[in-house]
Amino acid sequence: NCKGIIAFGGGSVMDCAKAMGALIVKPKMNLEKMAGLIKVRKKLPCLIAIPTTAGSGSEVTVASVIVDSNTHHKYVINDFSLIPHYALMMPSATITLPQHITAITGMDALTHAVEAYIGKSKTRKTKKASEESVKLIFDNLEKAYLDSADLVARKNMLHASYLAGVAFTRSYVGYVHALSHPLGGKYGVAHGLANAVLLPHVLRAYGDSVTKSLSKLSVMLGLVDEGASKEEARDAFILHIEQMNKRMGIPTKLECVNKDDIPYLANLADKEANPLYPVPTLWNAKELEKIYLLISSEK
Repeated sequence: NCKGIIAFGGGSVMDCAKAMGALIVKPKMNLEKMAGLIKVRKKLPCLIAIPTTAGSGSEVTVASVIVDSNTHHKYVINDFSLIPHYALMMPSATITLPQHITAITGMDALTHAVEAYIGKSKTRKTKKASEESVKLIFDNLEKAYLDSADLVARKNMLHASYLAGVAFTRSYVGYVHALSHPLGGKYGVAHGLANAVLLPHVLRAYGDSVTKSLSKLSVMLGLVDEGASKEEARDAFILHIEQMNKRMGIPTKLECVNKDDIPYLANLADKEANPLYPVPTLWNAKELEKIYLLISSEK
């Protein structure tokens, strides 16, 4: 007889609230059977999302990411009925975030915006939302990181996260997310951290398939002059992300990634991405293993 749910917290809290709502309306169906696309198909009780990170964008998305605590398998439930009915943005609710959480949740939002922008399902509306989100993040994330009480930067980051959520819930994500989720399930790596570490590697590996999109962002942000080649502009965008990561203390590798686990992780990533994600170019599991090798600290 639940009449409403209030989710106050980060992405995991909001995803948990969505899952609770799904179980309320589908009490005979467990969460794992809801994994994938459009399995809920019933209106949830009124769901109000109040994000305390700028971040996941879960306050406006169709997705609920779940980790099975027994198998450590991480899966995604996608259904339009999971989009919260109301989202309340309160910059004051984010000022007590530790620096590291501010950094990795901000890079999570950036990943959403970029993956929605470079994918093959983008629309005019999602392109505009992604562009605005990327600019806000480049202009405000490090300000929020350096000064937790900067309410203007905090407000702008919440808006950026919201816009990125609007973009990727319509245009979806790509291989950064597909590679990130198994790291969270297997090792408990924070989603934003995994995305931040993976993003420059995946963008670089995409090569020519993202040159046009990333060069346009690079020029828009003033990272290069308009006379620069598209390849120069693309590389400047990726380099800027790496420099942001470095300035905020985000590592280039993840020590937890065991080389023996990589084929298993790559297989999970491949199953998640194909055919669900509208990626710029299609890879197989062996190609995904190469990305995991790049972020593994094992020699």
